[in-house]
Amino acid sequence: MVRPRARATVRDVAAETGLSIATVSRVLNGHSNVAPHTRDLVLRAVDRLGGEGPRPRAGREATAGATIYVRCPYLLTDYFGLIVSSIGETVDLHGGQVILGTGEAAQRAPVLATLPDRPDIAGAILILPPEPGEELVRLRDRGFPFVVIDPRTPLPRDIVAVSAAHFAGARKLMAHVVGLGHRRVGVIGGPVRWLPSEARMAGYTASLADVGVLPSAELQRNVPEPTTEHGHRAARELLDLPERPTALVAFNDKMAVGALRAAAERGLRVPGDLSVAGFDDIDLSRATVPMLTTVRQPLEEMGRMAVTLLMRLLNRHTLEALHVSLGTDVIVRDSTGPVPGFVRD
Repeated sequence: MVRPRARATVRDVAAETGLSIATVSRVLNGHSNVAPHTRDLVLRAVDRLGGEGPRPRAGREATAGATIYVRCPYLLTDYFGLIVSSIGETVDLHGGQVILGTGEAAQRAPVLATLPDRPDIAGAILILPPEPGEELVRLRDRGFPFVVIDPRTPLPRDIVAVSAAHFAGARKLMAHVVGLGHRRVGVIGGPVRWLPSEARMAGYTASLADVGVLPSAELQRNVPEPTTEHGHRAARELLDLPERPTALVAFNDKMAVGALRAAAERGLRVPGDLSVAGFDDIDLSRATVPMLTTVRQPLEEMGRMAVTLLMRLLNRHTLEALHVSLGTDVIVRDSTGPVPGFVRD
């Protein structure tokens, strides 16, 4: 007598695939908040184990009522606050809701490993995640849908990410500075081994190379945190060199404000004696005297784009552009000017 094949249990499928029971349950119950390759993995395992599990309903919309976890383990300043606000507004337009994990204390919380086991959360948006790339890969491998905003490190192609065009923005900013005749330019970079820091530094040096100036370690500083105080300290070192730079370009606007303070302490006029530029175009850049030349990042659009991509993941739409880079603009204000005696060709 031929015995009928036994139906595979959720626990059997979880053991077979290495996924969590919660993830397998989401697939077998027809939830849309599962990555397509994970859904296929589960359904193939069900067939191999000898049972016929329920198939998800095609075309089911996951956006209405979806709860999105937003992880931003930093203070919600005007930079991060703009991104988070735009995420919340866009999720609301999709009929969903947000659970927010924020504050610097959250950096030490092992959140990522628990997300796939929470059936109340459909997906996540991770803003500048401090976790190593390996943890993001493990989260992907467990089939949990998420989007990264401004990754710190390079990510595999199949992890969806949104960022600004850091290299292009920095290159355009430095092209403006060298176009004013500056050749001895001090660069105050962000934390080492941060993807945005490396991209911006590469953009700065590319524009210098365009006018025949090679990168100089003497004129470069990297700080552990992109704050006003660290920018001030780095600017003091650069301005106290025997031959000081004629311009300072900082990783962000806060560090540029620190550079303005260092210049004032030395009696240097900006931009008459020293040009200073930042990056981000946060409100602070318009509150300084003089107002900062900077690079405008589309912070709110980054948040909106991340939500759009996540909702498409949840609804099992095909994504062709998995690493989205949004354009930046140079905003020229009063803090940059020509080198004394410079005459344009």
